[in-house]
Amino acid sequence: MFATKQIRLPYITLLFFSAAPLFAQAPEGPQAPLPGVQVQQTPPEVLSKLTARVTLVTTPVTVRDPSGAMIHSLDQQDFVITDNDIPQKIIHFEVGGDPLSIVVAVETSTRIDPLLPQLRKLGILFTEQVLGPEAEAAVIGFDDSVHRLQGFTRSHDSVEAAFAGLKTTDSGHRLFDAMAEGVALLSDRHKPTTENPVPGRRVLLVISEALDSGSESKLGEVLRQAQLQNITIFSIGLSSIRGELQSKPRDNAPVPIAPPGISTLPGPPGTVPIPSNTEPPSGVDLIALAQILVEHTKSAETKRALELGAVATGGSYYSTFKGRTIESALDEIGGELHSQYMISYSPPRSDDGNDFGYHKISVTIVPDKSQGRKISSRPGYYIPPPAN
Repeated sequence: MFATKQIRLPYITLLFFSAAPLFAQAPEGPQAPLPGVQVQQTPPEVLSKLTARVTLVTTPVTVRDPSGAMIHSLDQQDFVITDNDIPQKIIHFEVGGDPLSIVVAVETSTRIDPLLPQLRKLGILFTEQVLGPEAEAAVIGFDDSVHRLQGFTRSHDSVEAAFAGLKTTDSGHRLFDAMAEGVALLSDRHKPTTENPVPGRRVLLVISEALDSGSESKLGEVLRQAQLQNITIFSIGLSSIRGELQSKPRDNAPVPIAPPGISTLPGPPGTVPIPSNTEPPSGVDLIALAQILVEHTKSAETKRALELGAVATGGSYYSTFKGRTIESALDEIGGELHSQYMISYSPPRSDDGNDFGYHKISVTIVPDKSQGRKISSRPGYYIPPPAN
């Protein structure tokens, strides 16, 4: 922990999504969405006039040894962090102990009908492996519109009921609008105060196919706001093709001897499973692409939007197309989420007052502790210039 002190902070103008008030006062228990009613969007002309200030930058950091196992034994003094190559003073350091708020955005398009039975059973696994006893969660569904399924609650029963009641409605797929709504909701949680300038953890978990159709929101704007609000995006990529194959079992198909996501085959002696968080390399520099999208607030013509969200914010993407099940992906996310180091610092202020543009974040381990360890964190954030 750290002693609270007065910090002079730079004021900047930026765009951000306004969280809908109805989520802040949501009662416990699943809330049935009104048919045909979309979540109201804030007009762009209003967004352009809103101002906020950057008070803190928090980056999640995952450290693995050469075998892929996560390392939890490092201390604050073992890390070096820079912002635009300027060394920063770490003012908050924690491993899994900060208050946690999670928004789950789950696809409810008819495209994932074959996967619906699996998705409805995820509630218990989510509350036990990801949420934990003290965290809060909200659940939204999306197809051709964005629906509130459950407001923020600490009730495991309510979250599990929201998953169990998932229904598909139409074939729309407004992924970016759902991500924007999740970011807006999280932006209103754990706001920093004078007494407690470090907010709790904010996580957006997206369970969806990696495609978008008809969203008003742009992926770049969503990622920009997630970075400025210190929101980490984790995602599970669904495969409707695989779901269709799984929904048509052969007459002579073997009967599984374990629940979905549980492997019955032992690995080689002495080995540790290494998660494969992304698809095989395709020659695309996702970090560079994420920076371009954030700077220009555009949407990429790519099927890797979920990966870009994870890369841009320090989270992880888990594909379920080959080998991995939805259940095992969720279990891996829970393990990683509660093993990340959270490092916070106050952003620098230049002498000329011009702090606009892209800020590159670099996190390294001191040489005597690096020893082949692999470190991953968010690459940076973008401060837009003042609106005219």
